[in-house]
Amino acid sequence: MASNDPIILDSTLVQRKQELASTFNNSDFFEAFTFDQLLKRFELSWEDICFGKVGGGDDGGIDGFFFFINGDLIKEDIDPSDFKRKPQLELLIIQSKRSIAFSENIFQKINTTIQDIFDLSKDMQKLASFYNSGIIEKATIFRNSYLSLASKHPSLDIYYYYASKGNKSKIHSKIINEAKLLKDNTAKFFSESEIKTEFYGAKELLELSRIEKTYTLSLNFVENVLSKGDDNYVLLTSIKDYYNFIIDDSSHLRSYIFDSNVRDFQGYIEVNKDILNTLSNENSLDFWWLNNGITILASKASVTGKTINLDNVQIINGLQTTRCIFDYCNTKINKGEILSKDDISRSILVKIIVIQNDDAQDRIIKATNFQTSIPPASFKATEKIHKDIEDFFKGKDLFYDRRKNYYKNIGKPLNKIISIPLLTQSLNTILRMEPHVSRSRPSSLVKSSEIYDQLFNDIISPETYLICAQIVKKVENRSREQIHNYTYQEKTNLKFHISLCLVIKKLNKRNYHLGDLSSLKIDEIGDDLIDATLSEVINLTRSYMKKNKFSLELSSKSKELTYHLINNIKT
Repeated sequence: MASNDPIILDSTLVQRKQELASTFNNSDFFEAFTFDQLLKRFELSWEDICFGKVGGGDDGGIDGFFFFINGDLIKEDIDPSDFKRKPQLELLIIQSKRSIAFSENIFQKINTTIQDIFDLSKDMQKLASFYNSGIIEKATIFRNSYLSLASKHPSLDIYYYYASKGNKSKIHSKIINEAKLLKDNTAKFFSESEIKTEFYGAKELLELSRIEKTYTLSLNFVENVLSKGDDNYVLLTSIKDYYNFIIDDSSHLRSYIFDSNVRDFQGYIEVNKDILNTLSNENSLDFWWLNNGITILASKASVTGKTINLDNVQIINGLQTTRCIFDYCNTKINKGEILSKDDISRSILVKIIVIQNDDAQDRIIKATNFQTSIPPASFKATEKIHKDIEDFFKGKDLFYDRRKNYYKNIGKPLNKIISIPLLTQSLNTILRMEPHVSRSRPSSLVKSSEIYDQLFNDIISPETYLICAQIVKKVENRSREQIHNYTYQEKTNLKFHISLCLVIKKLNKRNYHLGDLSSLKIDEIGDDLIDATLSEVINLTRSYMKKNKFSLELSSKSKELTYHLINNIKT
């Protein structure tokens, strides 16, 4: 009997596209949907998902190319000094097809592609005539990162995901053999890596889509050390119970409950090695005597017996300890071992603060994390100016995602969400007229105090922030609908250049000033003007590339292209 799964999946896709991404065509939304489901554990934003899309002609059989270091999506060349020894590298290559069956030639195409992009002796720029700029850029970032971290002995896991509306149980043996060949060929390039191929049909995609984040969790405890009304709790909980608290039904770490933690996992630096050694040494003192413990924010707490039930859980301090406990327990379980009596009897100290006020939460997060040195950029989201921007944007039907994925999680449309990084790129593009920097080195805009202070200050009005955000979002949204003969890679690589030239054309000024932006009326920027600007920018870029023999990827990051566009765009 035929399965109803493809029909239900189609219905789900129609509903979610209407709610979240009405400007996407069906194929692009299916890709975005599958990327979101398959990469759920990484907590990607819509911007992250769109960044990893490389399909659309000359893609070598690859639709999604996502590279992570220690769980973070890498979007530009890294500084190896930012990483400690033994970083965890994960490369996920995705093929997403709306077909109702799995095809044999999918892995054949990817097999051919990896002979080029995984062969480190080949010059990626010389491959630009065979692959689109998305493949070239992402593969180059992966290669450069892998080589620059080689001395730190990284681990590398490579996953090939193939998603369709087909039936996984009916995959032909030839396709299974092609998948095995792909694994074998990959192992020739990265012999010590973990390599996996996985298939996802309509049934599996539906199951993934039904998995929701749970912020209401229960924690068993050994002793309630201190309780003050309904506001504060200090508990001792066993290593085993805490491990069960932080994992989901698939035994993955609930990374989303760390969204408010300003510090990422620092790898196995000295202090984290000490934590692991303490956990592994069953003859050591009780764990909580030697560890500062965990701090949790919650909006509500109730105690029943030896269990505390918490709403809207956020772990704001203790990420390093949590990751070490997760790795320690997970390693044991993966080896087929059971958690020992010591894991059950040894305790960790957990401080729980029940509070609902956002301002108070931000103060607690900041104060709690000042215990050790934190880069100033990590605290940007807690600054008053970002809260003010968020409140102002809400009144204009735009959602400023200063707390990553907050608005995605509550179902706001992606074309109305703008993150701190994207707003910063938009400001740098329009206020500093540097689309090439926004395109090539987005993280530098927040890391540099000099640039950051130029972009976020009391001189710039809320209306100006809104105008810059709206212009880039209008260009983004129209680019998805634009039907002229331009590639996806051209429209995405030149998004910021198009936005800058749109402002120049609308103001009829090549060297405008901050005050000029107040005269811009967003409602007066129609699709015709965006289409004309897009067409002109892409054609000017094509002529620039031809003259200089540069690839699209390199051109979009070039200061010279920006000057070429500013000087030649029609006003």
